[in-house]
Amino acid sequence: MTQPSRPLLGCIADDFTGATDLANMLVRGGMRTVQTIGIPADNAPIQADALVVALKSRTIDAADAVAQSLASLDWLRAQGCQQIFFKYCSTFDSTEAGNIGPVADALLDALTDPSATYEGKESGAHKHSHRFTIACPAFPENHRTVYRGHLFVGDALLSESGMENHPLTPMTDANLVRVLQRQTQSKVGLLRYDTIARGAGAVREAIAKLRAEGVHIAIADAISDADLYTLGEACNDLPLITGGSGVALGLPANFRAAGKLESDGPAAALPAVEGSAVVLAGSASKATQAQVAAWLAGHPGFKIDALALSRGEPLVDQAVAFAQQHAAAAQPQTVLIYATTSPDEVKRVQSELGAARAGELVEAALASVARRLRDAGVRKFVVAGGETSGAVVQALDVRMLRIGAQIDPGVPATASVPTRDGEASVGLALKSGNFGTVDFFEKALAQLDGARA
Repeated sequence: MTQPSRPLLGCIADDFTGATDLANMLVRGGMRTVQTIGIPADNAPIQADALVVALKSRTIDAADAVAQSLASLDWLRAQGCQQIFFKYCSTFDSTEAGNIGPVADALLDALTDPSATYEGKESGAHKHSHRFTIACPAFPENHRTVYRGHLFVGDALLSESGMENHPLTPMTDANLVRVLQRQTQSKVGLLRYDTIARGAGAVREAIAKLRAEGVHIAIADAISDADLYTLGEACNDLPLITGGSGVALGLPANFRAAGKLESDGPAAALPAVEGSAVVLAGSASKATQAQVAAWLAGHPGFKIDALALSRGEPLVDQAVAFAQQHAAAAQPQTVLIYATTSPDEVKRVQSELGAARAGELVEAALASVARRLRDAGVRKFVVAGGETSGAVVQALDVRMLRIGAQIDPGVPATASVPTRDGEASVGLALKSGNFGTVDFFEKALAQLDGARA
């Protein structure tokens, strides 16, 4: 069969690793997926079933996040996408000012026919016109569940999971109906678990009732993958869906059932990438701390210290030299270059430099290391941390990624799509800070080494 000429699903993600996480879900569902780094400069058609635009809009000013998201929507519509997905973190990372609510509102406005109303128009194209979407960050495979509107991380409420101490988006309220209502003028409701457990038909009925009550966004409960498949089926006719990557589990089946999804090869196929590798870690999350500790127990590592960077010490030069020295050894070794440290150390550095300054220094240093190592022949990059991943892909001037097989839940192998003559692909594993098993770095390197079309 031939590859479809126009994509079916268009996605807007508020950070880089979140975009890759979402793309991973779609590939698992059989959709050939391309992730763009920001909004492409032109509307040249892209051969894929799904497109994911990766923004860095989670913590910027809400107005800027809205503008970037609407520009992404325009590009996705020009590509021919039939449904839009707005993806944010499975821990609902946001502040009182946004950005989940403002972006969802803006996308709803742009996708809703203002001349149509819900009442009396439940057939044909008008069926889709009422301003409504769901919001579901649940990702049970990674222990994020929503019950009665409350978000749990494992057995802990979001507000008691450690996310209450996040330096940029402290989550101190686990009730997502309350959290989202503070961010939006739209009425927020709840799709309860007992309704979802009765299946897609019951969910559709509940959505009709919520719409009639004037609800525009409904937090959706989900405690298992089965719930996510039910939500996907029930929401197949919504122009906009919002949530974490988990909700995407149920979307490919809708296109397949409609006879629109036809691929002639494995969705996870990647081109082979030859060359050496490096691991870069900027996240201070518990999962990344454990991964860094596990790596250092048997492999070389070089630490990037934000305070030393602020004093002008040449850590980038030293890190590059460290990596090259180990690559040129009689028994070459892949190295880890990391800024990951304990929460107490993070607080100490931030108290001296400020959170924004400390983050900028680390991101810039790791991005510079990545660029210089790429120029020296490194072609495979394992990166831990959303902000770090964004900085690295920008430094490498990666504009598009083809999404491959899953390494760990939420983290696939990827390969850059050359966009200029003579450009070589690089292999990338971009990991959200909290994702991955303790041996993730080794598994990611093995998969990047073994990726073949």
